[in-house]
Amino acid sequence: MLAVGLTGGIASGKSTVANGFENRGVPVLDADAAARDVVAPGTPGLQAVVDQFGEDILDASGGLDRAAMRKRVFGDSDARRALEAIIHPAVRLAMGQWLAAQTTPYAMLMIPLLVESKLTAIVGKIVVVDVPPAIQRQRLVARDDIDAALADQMIAAQATRDQRLAVADHVIDNGGDIEALPSQIDAVHQALSAAAKATAGSDSLQSANDRAKP
Repeated sequence: MLAVGLTGGIASGKSTVANGFENRGVPVLDADAAARDVVAPGTPGLQAVVDQFGEDILDASGGLDRAAMRKRVFGDSDARRALEAIIHPAVRLAMGQWLAAQTTPYAMLMIPLLVESKLTAIVGKIVVVDVPPAIQRQRLVARDDIDAALADQMIAAQATRDQRLAVADHVIDNGGDIEALPSQIDAVHQALSAAAKATAGSDSLQSANDRAKP
């Protein structure tokens, strides 16, 4: 099965595009949701975070206080790397297990920080949801009710537009009206389905060749 990575900058519309693929029968796993699951109450992941950062990062119910955790790692690269060293391996394992359970020609991993986390090697194809920075800023300000300066800071903390486009196999332009998305998703879905079929055929041929070896 072909694993496809879906990524894009903050406020680019990744979830909307992901929903479009799901409506076409493609299973999609949200890496952010997986990251929340691996540090849910009672998990080894949450205990590892507590061991690293202390119990003051827990909320009143014993779960991870995400706001407190963001404040803890924001601007502290050592703390951020320590947190990533706990969460990223667990998320990779969860994504691998999920992929192994899928039966469709291809499945999609929605990974906002695909480029930043150096996860491009775990997928066979990459779809980038692209938005011009000015529109990205405008949408982020409206969505999160923040000022432009904070929006710029949040955008600057991610990979650049050029860095994302450099790894893209397919680009979906979400800088215009939402009505323009379905035709783009259809085109990419057809291309990925064809790629998945070719990949399956190549794997079958390789397996046959391996069986034919003395």
